[in-house]
Amino acid sequence: MSAVADLKGRADLKGPIVLVGLMATGKTTVGRSIAVRLHRPFFDSDAMIEARTGKTVAELWRTGGEPAFRSLETEALEAALDSEPPGVVAAAGGVVLAPANRARLRRAAAEGATVVWLRAAPALLASRVRPNDHRPLLADDPAGTLRTMAEEREALYAEVAQRVVDVEGLSVGQIVSQIVPVVVGS
Repeated sequence: MSAVADLKGRADLKGPIVLVGLMATGKTTVGRSIAVRLHRPFFDSDAMIEARTGKTVAELWRTGGEPAFRSLETEALEAALDSEPPGVVAAAGGVVLAPANRARLRRAAAEGATVVWLRAAPALLASRVRPNDHRPLLADDPAGTLRTMAEEREALYAEVAQRVVDVEGLSVGQIVSQIVPVVVGS
């Protein structure tokens, strides 16, 4: 029997799996892979926001600014955490900035969710982004911005995460292999 078949329908997989971390750490790619492996729905905060509003993240930043976007992040997080069956959530990188979101993530963990911080050096993350991609905060100085974000958010990610996976030098499969056993209690 394959590992995937062994996991299907397991009652001990009770809560959502939430991936947090800076942009470009691989939350979406890793999250999709975990969702397939565990037969769970997948939720990407940015995609949820874009589907709900009909606008790209960059357009939302231009028209509503950061406060409006952060409000949409909170709504997306709530919807993903409340989904039935529980899914795999690629949370927006800035979701930890709001104290209410951090409290919600801690409460979700207390209720059975697993929150995993995908961590990488800002220089690696800067090498993964392209100029003018969908990340408006990185438009001018990706390396400097990511360095600042890492400094500002490190304690916030640590506050909500039950596990940390340093992704540098790891393939998606290797990252998934570090997370799945934690989630299924192997």
